[in-house]
Amino acid sequence: MNILDPQGPVGAAEKTILIDSIGIMLAIVLPTVVAILAFAYWFRASNTRAQYWPDWEYSGRIELVVWSIPALTVILLGGVAWIGAHQLDARAPIPGSGEPLTIQAVSIEWKWLFIYPEQKLATINTLTVPAGVPLHFELTSSSVMNAFFIPQFGGMVYTMNGMVSRLNLRADNPGTFKGLSSQFSGDGFPDMNFDVHVVPSEQFPKWVQAASNTDKSLDQHEYEQIAKPSINHQQTIYRLADPDLFFFTATQKIPPSPGSQAGAIGVAPPAEAADAR
Repeated sequence: MNILDPQGPVGAAEKTILIDSIGIMLAIVLPTVVAILAFAYWFRASNTRAQYWPDWEYSGRIELVVWSIPALTVILLGGVAWIGAHQLDARAPIPGSGEPLTIQAVSIEWKWLFIYPEQKLATINTLTVPAGVPLHFELTSSSVMNAFFIPQFGGMVYTMNGMVSRLNLRADNPGTFKGLSSQFSGDGFPDMNFDVHVVPSEQFPKWVQAASNTDKSLDQHEYEQIAKPSINHQQTIYRLADPDLFFFTATQKIPPSPGSQAGAIGVAPPAEAADAR
């Protein structure tokens, strides 16, 4: 999950902003470090040439430097962040080869459900996408707020129950990468990760065909079982039996899952709850 090794245009642009921001801030940091060392060396006790001005109070030239450099740095840094934030709007379309691939993502305690509405497939904790093809994500949450993040692709979007967030990305190179939730959501948060398999675009239809042979089917009843909090849920592929599943989750026609307070499979109950039983 190396953000300095981007694998898409959004990640590359965010890397540029990060490096530019560090370079701009070094305009204050480096002179300050040099000034500290220079003052310590010049005003050492053994330097008889150093002048001691006990009555010195004000210097207009020093005030100009002290205030102008930080002000210019903040203006420049703010400009870079402002322009970059607008250019990298999560909803802005991204060019690529072929038609965009729509993926619906649902954050669940403590796992990720990905729905391919056009391919009639769904997966848990694993995501397969074609290289070079624009990826259009629609994201929601089954209950508590989470944050969807694939560090090497860039972009981080929050998921909340009752609403849909959108994110456009593109993966340029085949390989296996890591995604995660970057918003703390309870006991299983450290393990709320998923694998992203980027395959050549000509191999994606073959993956779809192979995945369609699964014997597991995802409908509302199966979704309600998945929505129960669990930790280290195994990667699974389903045939999508209910095409409105994401819509019903986002609009709360399917009631929100109990949330992290309900406890999870594999997690020991608190001592207070055990005593109460």
